[in-house]
Amino acid sequence: MASILKVDELRGIVSAGDITITSEGGSATQSLQQGLAKQWADTNTAGTTLNDSLNVSSLTDNGAGDQTITMTNAMNNATYSVNMSNQIEQAAHVFLRATATPKTTTVFRTGAYFSGYIDVAMATSTVGDLA
Repeated sequence: MASILKVDELRGIVSAGDITITSEGGSATQSLQQGLAKQWADTNTAGTTLNDSLNVSSLTDNGAGDQTITMTNAMNNATYSVNMSNQIEQAAHVFLRATATPKTTTVFRTGAYFSGYIDVAMATSTVGDLA
């Protein structure tokens, strides 16, 4: 028989903010806090359309294929991981523009390039490690 557990808050025994999940086979563990996305966004690279998101306060259009994403809640430091992708027919490359503007705890800049910077209809980003 299936059961339902309803709670408002989970706390670790050793540390209140540390909960570890063990895999089905018992050989691997995953820190619940570190294993969750802390920001994600589905945008166009024109910086004008935020299709859906978590922890994103605004987009800025910096020109063709160049946008800045500003997060609502800051990351712990500026060395967080950013994973990016796009979905278009062309083989455009969507990337973190760290050389144009270094990322901060709340801001990172993206680019889309295919024989020059281009706006693409859909680019996604995911960030880890929230403070």
